[in-house]
Amino acid sequence: MDWTAITEAEQREMLEVIGAPDMEALFSVIPDELRVRNDTNGTRGKSEIALRRELEALAGQNRHDCVCFLGAGYYDHYIPAAVDALAGRSEFVTAYTPYQPECSQGTLQSIYEYQSMMCRLMDMECANASLYDGGTAVFEAAIMASRITKRRRVALHESLNPRWRCMLQTHTAGSPLDLDDDAAKIDEDTACVIAQNPAFLGTLHDYSDLAQRCHDAGALLVLAVNPVSLGIVKTPGAMDADIAVAEGQSIGLPLGFGGPYLGILATRKAYIRRMPGRIAAMAQDDAKRRGFVLTLQAREQHIRREKAMSNICSNQALCALRVLIHLCLLGPTGLRETARACHAKAEYLKKKLDFVQILNDGPTFNEFAVRLPRPATAVVADLVPRGYLAGLPLEAEGAGTENDLLVAVTEKRTRAELDAFAAALREACHE
Repeated sequence: MDWTAITEAEQREMLEVIGAPDMEALFSVIPDELRVRNDTNGTRGKSEIALRRELEALAGQNRHDCVCFLGAGYYDHYIPAAVDALAGRSEFVTAYTPYQPECSQGTLQSIYEYQSMMCRLMDMECANASLYDGGTAVFEAAIMASRITKRRRVALHESLNPRWRCMLQTHTAGSPLDLDDDAAKIDEDTACVIAQNPAFLGTLHDYSDLAQRCHDAGALLVLAVNPVSLGIVKTPGAMDADIAVAEGQSIGLPLGFGGPYLGILATRKAYIRRMPGRIAAMAQDDAKRRGFVLTLQAREQHIRREKAMSNICSNQALCALRVLIHLCLLGPTGLRETARACHAKAEYLKKKLDFVQILNDGPTFNEFAVRLPRPATAVVADLVPRGYLAGLPLEAEGAGTENDLLVAVTEKRTRAELDAFAAALREACHE
């Protein structure tokens, strides 16, 4: 494929349209320390042996033996070996977008089964073929709600993950949406309220009353959830939410330096034509044989750009497949057992941490916030050499004071690990 670079005149024209004097000004919003500098002048090539040795030394600097209590939307859950074995098959790994259904029945069926699974999990009527991650799912839900209601105001509930708030601010910059932190105010301008359950700090809520208030004002409720919690926690559908979103990392995807992860989005059938992405459906041919096809393809690759619901491009089908396999292996009983184990072990750790203040004002699922006698960043740093990722300091997230820490527990944590962590945290708090 040939590529023709733009001319200097075309570059100047584009910069003029967006109001930037030059290329440096265009990228000025990126802090200097985060810029990629590819100055290879004078760099000598290396042999494969030397390069491999250097890369192994760099990789060796990563700690991979710590007991993890980090959470905030991304968790250290157990992934059955069958997930890697099945999702790693070449038929799935090498497959691309299934434009030709006659050649892509396996991929299309896996997407269809994933959608069906998400509908059951969220207690909603339809789901799309997945998005990039939880944060972009929140953004797509906000845009979707605005399309449905023809309103611009998006109210962010205090429970929402602050990192997803930042992603919303980035994605909505230059859009007609108005983000507002006053979720108590729901009026004729409100497109939706976006809430999270469990909340970012771990507290569980029943948002049924909030859903009713939204509907009375002609607005929608968008509810972000922890999918593992739905084994024992009230579903978005049961709370009468209109759009349900989630980060799918906790069901089949390993922690991987921020991705690739999976955005889950499900909604009511009435809103299916306003949903971004695409949908796989089951159909019959003339001989009454079952087949799978893509339908309602509302993304920019399939229809005219100005009519697209989203610019979602290559779908995260392999990540969705991992989630599907993981949930199939668990089944309803396994999901409930996993959720109960997460909750029970978190409650056990709470009791062991009787030397700190628990900040949650209600029940929690697998995550809770504590206030330490020392700055949380110092305590976390002290515990890394002891083999613990103690949690997330909340001050930098704008969600607490410098002494506040968010702690997460999954089914992988043993009683011995919980006891040892509690003892190590007690020591670190009084150093």
